[in-house]
Amino acid sequence: MVERRMNSLVKWALILFVLVSIILNIVLIAVHSSRATKCSAQRVHPLRGKHDDRSLVFADLTREEYLQVQQYMVTQKDLNISTKRLTKPSDNFLFLIDLSLPKKADVLAYLEGKAAKPVREATVVVFYGAGGYIKEYVVWPLPNPKHIKDVTKERYNMDLPINARTVTVGEYALLFKLFEVEVFSKLKKLMKESFDVSESKTLNAFEQMPRGVRSGDRKTWVSFFRDESGMYIHPVGFEVLVNHESVNESDWRVERLLYNGQYFDTVAELREKYDSGSVNKIVYKEMLNYASLKPQHKPLQIGPQLFYAEGKRYSVKNNQVLYLDWSFAFGLSSLTGMRVFDVRFRDERIAYELSVQEAMSVYGSVTPGMIITKFLDSSIGIGRFAHELVRGVDCPYEATYVDTYRYIDVPAPVRFRNSICIFEHNMGQPLRRHFSDFFHNSYGGMVNSALVFRTITAIGNYDYMWDFIFYQSGSVEAKVHATGYISSSYLVDGSLRHGHQVAEKVLGNIHTHFINFKVDLDVLGVKNVFQTKDMEYVNVSLPWMPDQYAMVPQLVEKELTTEKEAALRYDKKSPRYLHIASREVNKWGHQRSYRLQVFSFTGDHLPESQADERAMSWARYKVAITKHKDLEQTSSSLYSQNNIWTPAVDFSKYIEDNENIENEDLVAWVTTGFLHIPHSEDIPNTVTVGNGGGVLLRPHNYFNEDPSIHSADGVYIKPGAEDSCDNNRMACLAQDVCSPVLEPFTYHGFDGVMKFED
Repeated sequence: MVERRMNSLVKWALILFVLVSIILNIVLIAVHSSRATKCSAQRVHPLRGKHDDRSLVFADLTREEYLQVQQYMVTQKDLNISTKRLTKPSDNFLFLIDLSLPKKADVLAYLEGKAAKPVREATVVVFYGAGGYIKEYVVWPLPNPKHIKDVTKERYNMDLPINARTVTVGEYALLFKLFEVEVFSKLKKLMKESFDVSESKTLNAFEQMPRGVRSGDRKTWVSFFRDESGMYIHPVGFEVLVNHESVNESDWRVERLLYNGQYFDTVAELREKYDSGSVNKIVYKEMLNYASLKPQHKPLQIGPQLFYAEGKRYSVKNNQVLYLDWSFAFGLSSLTGMRVFDVRFRDERIAYELSVQEAMSVYGSVTPGMIITKFLDSSIGIGRFAHELVRGVDCPYEATYVDTYRYIDVPAPVRFRNSICIFEHNMGQPLRRHFSDFFHNSYGGMVNSALVFRTITAIGNYDYMWDFIFYQSGSVEAKVHATGYISSSYLVDGSLRHGHQVAEKVLGNIHTHFINFKVDLDVLGVKNVFQTKDMEYVNVSLPWMPDQYAMVPQLVEKELTTEKEAALRYDKKSPRYLHIASREVNKWGHQRSYRLQVFSFTGDHLPESQADERAMSWARYKVAITKHKDLEQTSSSLYSQNNIWTPAVDFSKYIEDNENIENEDLVAWVTTGFLHIPHSEDIPNTVTVGNGGGVLLRPHNYFNEDPSIHSADGVYIKPGAEDSCDNNRMACLAQDVCSPVLEPFTYHGFDGVMKFED
C-alpha cells in the first residue's frame, strides 16, 4: 500500500515537472521571440556622408573586364599567347592581368571635379618562353579594350629575362613529373624503407628560394615532407637540387641530392650507397600527426559574439566604405595585396594611398633547402592567396564580407568569395577616460570602437592577417599578424645553431619577417614637409634658486629636406616622432601634421655586401621618405624573387637621386616586422599573439582638440545621475529589446572618492 502510494506521488511529481518545464520553455521562447522580432538589422542613425561613385577609379577589375582583356590579348595573333593552365615554359603564357593605377595627378583632378575620369587600364604580364623574355603591357580603355602598349622598359629601365618569371602551375606540373620519373622511380627501395612511399602514398615538395646563387640561375633545392596535413613541420631528411634553367623540360636534370645530412652527385650514387649499406639510413616510423589542427577535444562552447544594437554604423557600396567620420576606397592587388585609397576624415583627405608592398623572410639553416632561403612574397602574389574568410573565426560572424576576382596563373578569372571582411569592433579598452577623485567628482570616458578592414593571405606555410583600422580619434593603423606553420628542416649535425628542435628530428629554423607598407599621406594637400621630434636633457638653473641646477627634458625639432636625410635606417638611432606636416597651422600656431608611429621587433637586415640584398633594400629603413613619382609605384616587384641578384626594382635607387622633399608630395615607405626563433609552442601552429608589427598614423596638432570628444559614444556620469541615460547610453542598454540578457547597469564609483571634510 505504501509502495503504491509512493509510486503515485512519483508519477504526479514527474507529470508536474514536465508541465512546468513546458510552460517555462514556452515563456522563454515567447520572450526571446518578442526581443528578436524587434531587433532590426536596419541602421537606426543615418550615415554622416554619402557614397560617391568616383571611388570606382580605384576599383579592382571586374570579371567582365578580365575576360575582355584576356580575349583582346589572345586575338593579338603576332603575340601567339596561350592561356592554358598547363602551358609549358617554352610557350608564351598570359600570366597576370591586374588593374593599372592611373596617375595620381589625374585622379586628384577627377576627384576634385576639375577633370574627366582617367582612362581605365589594365596591366598584362606575358612570359615569352619561346623568345626568352618577359613583357609588361598596358591595355586600354576598359571596358572594351582597343589599344596595347609595351611598358617594360618604361617601368623597369631594363629587359626582363625569362628566368625572372614566377614558377607557374605548368612548370610545377613538369617538375613533379621529373621527380617521379628521375628520382622516386629509381629509388623505390629507399623511398619505401625510409619514407613509406608507395603507389598510394607519396611525399610533398617545398622549395628553396632564390633559385641559385647568381643571375641566370634557375637551380632549385626542393625539400620533401610527409604527405600529412601541416606537412611543413614533417621534413623527412631528403632534398634534391634540380636544374630547370632551360625553358625546355627535356634539358632539366637532377644535380645533387641530400639524404640524412649526406650529399650525393647523382641518383645512381645514392641508390648504390644505400643498397651497399654505406649510408646512415633513415628508417620510417609511424607517428601521430602532431601538425593536425583538428581540435583535440570536441568544441562545446561558442565564445563571445559581436552584435550591433542599433544596426551597422558603416556602409559598403561598390569599393567604398563609409564609417562615422571616415570614408575610403579599397582594392586587393593580386601581387601586393590589400590597399585603400582616398582616405578621408570629416571629408578631408588624410592619405591618398595606404597599401601593403612586400613580405620578406630570411632563413638560417645548415641544410640546402633553407640555408640561403629568402622569400619575397609579392613575387608569388600576396593578394593572390586571399581565400574565403571563416565567419566567427577569421572575422566576427556579423561582419560584412566582400568577394574579389583575380587573374594570375589561371585560364580564367577566379572568384574568391568573402575574401575581405569589414566590421566595427570594440577594441576592448576605453579610447579615453578619466575618473575625477579630488575635485568636481565625475567620470568621463569613451569606448574604443573602431572599423576594421581585413583580409588574410595564406602564402604556403604562413598566414598573414592584414588589418587597416580606423579609429574615432582620427588615427589609422596598418597592422599585420603572422600565423600558420613554421618552415622546418630535418635535424642533422649543426642544426641547433639555426633554431630549436620542435619535434622528433625536426628543427624550427630561425628567420626574420620584414613587412613593407606604402603610406602616401596628403596632409591638407600635396605640399608637405618631413619633420622629426624628440627629446634631450638640458642642465638648467632653477629660476627661483639660480645656484641650483636640474636636468630637464627639452623638445628637439628638425625638418629634413632631402631624401637621403629622410631615409632612417634600422641600424642607426632615429628620432621617435616622425611627421608628414603641412605648412598650415592649428589654432595654437603649430604645424598640422600626421605622425608615423612604427611598432616593430625586426631582426637584423641582410648585410648590404650580399648580392641579393638589393632586391630587398627597402628593409634597410624603418621609414624612408621620397618624393612621389608615378613610376615609383612599388618597393618590390613580381620579378624580385627569381632574379634577386639583378632586381627589376631596387628601392635604394629611389633615394640615390636625393631629391628635395620640402613642400613636395611625399610618400613614406614603412618597414616593420619581427624576428622569429621557433619554439615548441609553435607546434602545431604559430599564434598571432606577439607575432606582428605595424604603423599607426596619428594626428599631431592636426586638430585643435581630440575629435573623438564629438563622438556619440562618449559617456559622462555625475554624482546623483548614475542611472541617467542622458549622457550614458550604457545605463539603459540592459532594457534595450535588441540586447542580449545583460546585468542591469550600476555605478558606485563615487562611493570611495577622497573628501576634504568630516
